[in-house]
Amino acid sequence: MRLIVLCYLAFLICSCAEAQKPAPTASNLYFPPNQSVVWEKQAISELGWDGVKFAEFLAWLPTQDTRAFIILKDGKIVVEEYWGDKLTGLGKMDQNSYWYWASAGKTLTATLVGIAENQSLLKTSDRTQKYLGEGWSSLTNKQERAIDLIHHLTMTTGLDDAVSNMDDTNPASLTFIAEPGERWAYHNAPYTLLEKVVQNASGKSFQKYFEDNLGSKVGMKGFWQKTGLNNVFYSDARSFARFGLLLQAHGNWNGEQIWSGDFFEKLSQSSQVVNRSYGYLTWLNGKSSYMLPQSQTIYPGMLVPNAPADMYQAMGKNGQFLMVIPSEGLVIVRMGGAGDNSLVPFLLIREMWERLGPVLVK
Repeated sequence: MRLIVLCYLAFLICSCAEAQKPAPTASNLYFPPNQSVVWEKQAISELGWDGVKFAEFLAWLPTQDTRAFIILKDGKIVVEEYWGDKLTGLGKMDQNSYWYWASAGKTLTATLVGIAENQSLLKTSDRTQKYLGEGWSSLTNKQERAIDLIHHLTMTTGLDDAVSNMDDTNPASLTFIAEPGERWAYHNAPYTLLEKVVQNASGKSFQKYFEDNLGSKVGMKGFWQKTGLNNVFYSDARSFARFGLLLQAHGNWNGEQIWSGDFFEKLSQSSQVVNRSYGYLTWLNGKSSYMLPQSQTIYPGMLVPNAPADMYQAMGKNGQFLMVIPSEGLVIVRMGGAGDNSLVPFLLIREMWERLGPVLVK
């Protein structure tokens, strides 16, 4: 009984934290001009941060194979640094260099699904069959009809992730293990299928839909490319930061509302009760528990203990991080490699915040 009460209290605390997030406001943010290299800066000395610890943090970043690092404060650049070679190996990294987002692109995909719902092209409550047809999996028709788009967004399709290739979207690799909504598993294939959903709903290629409805509106460069069985987004670090700023501004880019509505309020909230640290293809901090890819263990505590509780993140392999912190007015971008080969390098982001957290203490 005591455990049930404690779990209920933890649920209430998390729910209250979500409800107390700052109201959407774009009026006090700076937005860089589209299709321009102009981007206003803000001096670290104006922020009251610990300059010595910050210098130590910046010196540490390239030792972890960081290639690009940006911090925005209310939209303005506080720091922008590049290290090492370009992805092609031809020349040194700079603000025009492209790098892969890996699974950080999941949050971008979720955003495009949300925009499509804004445009009444689809509903997240729709059956997946409506857009992919019957037989997109190896499930019985009854089992398949139970899977809705929302289950792809929350990683709760109930499809078995213990397959030889979790990226394979062929029906033979999509088999039943649990009822949808009852089991959380970090499974790439059901996520990747959302690309076809958006294409079939809009009648446009995924790239064209991105460009028309997001990229061209906020000055984001980048392209989707098939990499193995995955569809991976590539961009420069500034485009990564532009997307983070748009998230911070709740979809309002310098007065133009790119998106709105309930979907985007829920994107950065707990999307289900199994893994409370997961929203719509987006990782959340400040929750009472979390789960990791390729595991069914529920761990107590915050995902990134030293980071602000209201931080939410797009995170990908080798440390592709986009961190949005509403309470601090911060957007933080990190691109590069990582020492481990985990799908989402939690140890790296935790070590980053062990060093960065003390810098922000005023």
